[in-house]
Amino acid sequence: MLERLAWLIPTLPLLAAAWTGLGMLGGWTRRESAERPTALVVSGASLLSLSLLLALSIKSMISGPPGQMVLGSWFGSGDYQVMISFSLDALGLSMACLVAILCLITQRFSVNYMHREAGYQRFFMVMSLFTGAMLLIVMAGNAILAFVGWELAGVSSYLLIAYAYDRPLAAVNATRAFVTNRIGDAGFLLSIGLALLWIGDVEWPRILQADIPGALTAGLMGFGFLVAALAKSAQVPFSPWISRALEGPTPSSALFYGAVMVHAGVYLVIRLQPLLEQAPLLMALMILLGGLTVLYGWLSGLVQTDVKSSLMFSTTTQVGLMFVACGLGWFEWAAWHLALHAIWRTWQFLNAPALMHLATRPARQVPDWLRRRPGLHAAAMQRFWLDPIADWLLVRPTRSLSQDVRDFDQRIINRIIGLPDRAGALSTLAQWETLKQQRSRRKGDVGIARGVAGRLVQWIAGLLYWFEEHLILKGGGEGLERGLKLIGVYLEHVERLLSQPRYLLLMIMATFVVII
Repeated sequence: MLERLAWLIPTLPLLAAAWTGLGMLGGWTRRESAERPTALVVSGASLLSLSLLLALSIKSMISGPPGQMVLGSWFGSGDYQVMISFSLDALGLSMACLVAILCLITQRFSVNYMHREAGYQRFFMVMSLFTGAMLLIVMAGNAILAFVGWELAGVSSYLLIAYAYDRPLAAVNATRAFVTNRIGDAGFLLSIGLALLWIGDVEWPRILQADIPGALTAGLMGFGFLVAALAKSAQVPFSPWISRALEGPTPSSALFYGAVMVHAGVYLVIRLQPLLEQAPLLMALMILLGGLTVLYGWLSGLVQTDVKSSLMFSTTTQVGLMFVACGLGWFEWAAWHLALHAIWRTWQFLNAPALMHLATRPARQVPDWLRRRPGLHAAAMQRFWLDPIADWLLVRPTRSLSQDVRDFDQRIINRIIGLPDRAGALSTLAQWETLKQQRSRRKGDVGIARGVAGRLVQWIAGLLYWFEEHLILKGGGEGLERGLKLIGVYLEHVERLLSQPRYLLLMIMATFVVII
């Protein structure tokens, strides 16, 4: 039966990627003479997958789509079972055919485009890995199998953004895009866990047909999936990562961020239509964020001067419109928009290199109405400062918290358990004189504190410092001097840690726990 061979469709490109990778490790595909065999294997695997898909599609048009196809059990734990299943309905088959066709066209285009490029085999290995991953996403019959493809697609994106890994900017941009998408992956995992908790199954039909009590429960489950979709499709507030993704070669930009991967989030939303329709707040959220993304992509695209960036921001705008359509309940319209936009954008990206050679005029000017509004023009040029905002809200607090935890571990925990402290303690009078000079330059301050607890500890540390400086040292009490020095150092370390507001909140929470 033809449906029983559905597992081969995503598996063949994955096997081609494995063959190419083994060839790179073994050394038999590293030479220029191995370019043609590598391209033939990768393209041949995609062609076989497309042939199977076309055969299944023709059969489905004659006798109807097979629907959910369960091939066996993958693994189980207690009452939970995860099956190897595929969604061979109209949506799954049509999207899989679209993915296979666009991937095959891009791979054939890359044969000559990437000729004699360093990392030719590596490029085709990742492209084949991505083809298998996307086919797995659109054909998976359950959320866990789709998540496997979701992660493989993210890894492929990271590897191709960092294709020129010898350039620091490429490595930084790849890491930023990878980390941003991990936020969406956390949402995907959250929804999988809630589905297992509330439904006891992760098969798409069970999730979509389950009688979920209350809009809040459905909203929580759908929210995790929606966060994953928003991050993968580069919607506000996750939009900045896609502009960094253009570091990769043009064929990968066409396939990943113009035609296929950027639409994965839209596909997930369309697949989850019955679930999302039970949560009106999520539908409204899609309209809001999709609308903001449309404005972001449109205004930012008006000030771009290179063709790839212009196409990328145009893609962001169109995908935002798809989310707006889904939020309005026009899921079928969004599916048609997705298919037509993917085909059109692939053609534009793959023609961009030839267009650059044919262009004889400079890039278009910024529209007059935008130039007359310097504030809006600056915001569009800076892409609405979404990256600095993300740094301020997420990166800097996380880095500060990590530094505080490290200081707490080195200066407090290590001393409690008897390990040496890297910072060291004041053990000689010369060290104390050095500290005294430093403090005198700071006009007697012993530290900077915030909050009630921090200022209290600062006051106590200052009092002990004055007592130590004016009474102990002048009186010659060496034993008491050493003891008070040690107490002062400890209190100063604690004060520095408590000066951070998060530790004050932690103390308040601990107080409530003790009271309760």
